[in-house]
Amino acid sequence: MEILRDKNIGIFDSGFGGLNIMRGIVRALPEYDFVYLGDTARTPYGTRSQETIYEFTRQAVDFLFSKNCALIIFACNTASSDALRLIQQKYIPKRYPDGKALGVLIPIAEVAVSKTSNKRIGVVATESTVSSGAFIREISKLDPEIQVFQNACPLLVPLIESGEIDSEVTEMMLRKYLASLLKQDIDTLILGCTHYGLLENKIKKITGESVTVISEPGIVAEKLADYLERHPEVEERLSKKNKRTFYSTDLTKKFEILGSKFFGKKLEVEKANLEQ
Repeated sequence: MEILRDKNIGIFDSGFGGLNIMRGIVRALPEYDFVYLGDTARTPYGTRSQETIYEFTRQAVDFLFSKNCALIIFACNTASSDALRLIQQKYIPKRYPDGKALGVLIPIAEVAVSKTSNKRIGVVATESTVSSGAFIREISKLDPEIQVFQNACPLLVPLIESGEIDSEVTEMMLRKYLASLLKQDIDTLILGCTHYGLLENKIKKITGESVTVISEPGIVAEKLADYLERHPEVEERLSKKNKRTFYSTDLTKKFEILGSKFFGKKLEVEKANLEQ
């Protein structure tokens, strides 16, 4: 039977940060067709309950599968921490038996474990990701001797989305959030939120050369390429027409401006309604 090669790769985030990951993926895998969904009307997810995060994520999954996606990347760390496993194990097999979903958390944990020398890893992330303990859980599976030190950074996403990336306030907050982790003698730091990639250079100046900073875009792209190579039954279903489609639940000038900064190119965005 002939295989239909017309499926997209979906990328989902609660806001703009996933566009930074998509940028890395598109750079590495330019031939594939991608559909991006940013739930900007309800961002941030990081302060929501697990039940609410699951429901929002379920709606995003429904939307992206309705847009002919075969595979969905959860670019959102909060959704990857609080909803992905249940979506993978219960929801998708029942509703979309041919569909697949992958998160960003496990690939980042794998790289961090491979980089640490003194077995002391720091994590900066949203409140929800930190409270879920997801990074601690995944890192402990890989190496139970590693100590993980976390710090929630609730003000960073609002500052980034307000265009305050280069402001003195952002610099001050970064130093505050990183100080307690650096006191723990970490040698590896995970940027556990998609937004934080835009602050990577600033963070590296604060941490210094003794700390390896793990950011997501390049790592996720590399892991996705590896996944497609190992799963030809998925890869051969994917369309390769270099198409990129962008959806947002809240069409604003802010998405065009900030989203274009994250993605590196001017975006044309369509409206998505997830609560139908």
